This record gives sequence, C-alpha cells and structure tokens, in this order.
Amino acid sequence: MAKGRELKGRIKSVENTRKITRTMEMVATSKMKRAQERVAAARPFATVLTEVISSLYSSELAERFPLLRQPATIRRAAVLVLTANRGLAGGFNSNIIKEARGLMARLTSESVDVELHVVGRKGLGYFRYVGQDIKTSRTDITDRPTVTEAGELVDGLMDRFASGALDAVYVVSARFKSALSTPPHTEKILPVTPPERTGPSRDYLLFPSADAILTELLPAYVRNAVYRALVENEAGFQGAQRTAMKNATDNATDILNMLRRTFNRARQANITQEISEIVGGSAALE
Repeated sequence: MAKGRELKGRIKSVENTRKITRTMEMVATSKMKRAQERVAAARPFATVLTEVISSLYSSELAERFPLLRQPATIRRAAVLVLTANRGLAGGFNSNIIKEARGLMARLTSESVDVELHVVGRKGLGYFRYVGQDIKTSRTDITDRPTVTEAGELVDGLMDRFASGALDAVYVVSARFKSALSTPPHTEKILPVTPPERTGPSRDYLLFPSADAILTELLPAYVRNAVYRALVENEAGFQGAQRTAMKNATDNATDILNMLRRTFNRARQANITQEISEIVGGSAALE
C-alpha cells in the first residue's frame, strides 16, 4: 500500500495548495473592487482637466509655459516604469517590463539618452538583474496610491523638463480595461500636449487670468496622469492576480479529482488482490 500512502500525501499537499490559491483569489477580488472604484473616481477629474487645458491652450500661451514646450528634437528622455511589488499574477509584470524594454530600445535607436525610473520590486529586481542603470526607484507605494505619492514621483521630472534637462517623460504601466484585460500601455506625459477640441468650445470666465490658471493646472494635470497610471496599474495587478489564482484553484481541483480516482483504483486493486489471496488460500486448504 506504499502507492496508496504516497497518493494520500500528494492529495493532502494539493488540497493545502488549493486552500491558499482560493484565499488569494478572494483577497484579490476584494482589493480589485476597491481599486476599480479609485479608477472610476480618477477618470472624471482627468477628463475635466483635459477639457479645460484644451480650451485654454494657445500657441501664445505655450511659449510662456515650460511644461508646454515642444522640443524640436528629443535628445534626453525619462522613462517611469510602474510594476507591482508582488508576483503570482501571470504575465502582468513581465508584460510591462517588455513594453518598457521596447520603448527604451526604440528611443535608444533614435539616439535618445534614456534614463530609467522604476516603481515596484518586480521591475527593480529585473532591471538590476540585467544590469540596467536605474536613476531612481520606489518600492514603498502600497496598493492604495495617493496623489501625494504621484507628485513625489513626477515633480522632480517636471522641474528638470522645465529647465531643459529633459525633452520628454514617458510612463509605462498597465491600462485597466476589465478584470480580464490589463494590457501594458505607454503614455507620454511631458511635454503636455492638449488633445484637439472635438466639440463646441466653451466660454470661460477666467480669474485672475489664463496664465495664473495654467500655472496651477499644468502641474496638476501631469500629477493626475501619474496618479491615474498608479491606480489603473494597481487595479490591473489585482485583476491579473485574481485570474491567475482562479486558474490555479481550478487546476488544483482537476489534479485532486485525478489523484482521488487514481487512489480509489489503487485501493480497489489492492482489495481485489487481498480477496483473491484469501480465496486462493481457502481453496488450497480444501
């Protein structure tokens, strides 16, 4: 019955693993719902900011605001890569890293001097492993990112862009579309490029002036872009982990069913063998 004892041990091990993956799936589901709420709350504010800046934008104002400066040639660029601190989420982190590597390779091929800024242990660990120079890194941002943390990530980059030390700033993160769709996404947040107006322009009463308003709104617009990337990245991670843990739980259930059938067949074979031995021994005594 050595095989039966071995199967019992494997069944127990898979049952314990399934308990863990099921618990992680439930935790990820709960966190994903809260992250989705933060994504939904961040998007309307971003839409209004974009609309206001687009309405106020003019070529004359652009010449007076460094964040609106459109360099003729990009020579120096910063890439901010947002990854998670944890794994067990399928290809979530690896897809973001792949997107970042592709962006950096494209910029380098265009003779752009690229500097890397990384958020998250997974991205930091990978780029350190491959020997990539990292300008700054953060691993202390939790699953509830704040606007203050977004400002800490991008304020220094804004100052350097305004002074001319950088010509562009990119953010690479996951775009949350649904729990099952979290594709990697690259957004160029600097220079600020307001989208074209798509509807009738609104008349605004500007106080004290358009210059004063843009002075406050432009940095807020850039910080909000990074904040949205953080919350969407977190929602994407929780969705990816939920999917990965659900698949792991389902696979564990399938393995358990197979092991239990194998165990039952082995036990039945053992019982049949014992009965045959008893019958054979009884016949020999007669």
